[in-house]
Amino acid sequence: MLLRRTLWSPLALLLCIVPVICLPAAAQEAPVKHGRKYKAPPATSRIEVTVVKKFNGKPISNAAVIFDAKLDGKDQGNLEVKTDPDGKAAIDIIPTGSTVRVQVIATGFATYAEEYQVTEPERAITVAMIHPQEQVSSYQDNQGKAATRKPGVQEPVRPTSPAAKPKPASPAPVPSSTPAPATTPQQPPNASDTTPKQ
Repeated sequence: MLLRRTLWSPLALLLCIVPVICLPAAAQEAPVKHGRKYKAPPATSRIEVTVVKKFNGKPISNAAVIFDAKLDGKDQGNLEVKTDPDGKAAIDIIPTGSTVRVQVIATGFATYAEEYQVTEPERAITVAMIHPQEQVSSYQDNQGKAATRKPGVQEPVRPTSPAAKPKPASPAPVPSSTPAPATTPQQPPNASDTTPKQ
């Protein structure tokens, strides 16, 4: 009987230790999922837009550059960035593989808008701004027409021919050379009215 106890004790001890040792190894092989599954964010691209004047190539500062991204037909939102004194605006959160509409608005220049397919990790875009052109018409040739009006708030067109002067309704009063009479303050009718009563 003693032999039996000495044989079973180490065997029972071995059977208890083996699962404890193997448990961490099994846990590493099959992770337990708790809560939400982590989804890595999509790869992003950096876009740098340089805004310059077309006629002299100088940068335009404080121009609004609007980025409107769409990925697989889903709108990814839009963001407006102002250009710095060098005419540059940069953004680095546009998903790679998306279609981006870049719109540039600057005071005194025609609005620019163009769509770009972003497939590379970095993209540099140069936008040459022009002055506003005449309104486009489908009935005539529209190539190279300069604006007939200056940019900004427009005043209504007024006739350039001089209008007839209106006739005076009555003759103007003629100033007289005699001085006007001096006015004197009125005196109270009775001196007793000015004394205080008790």
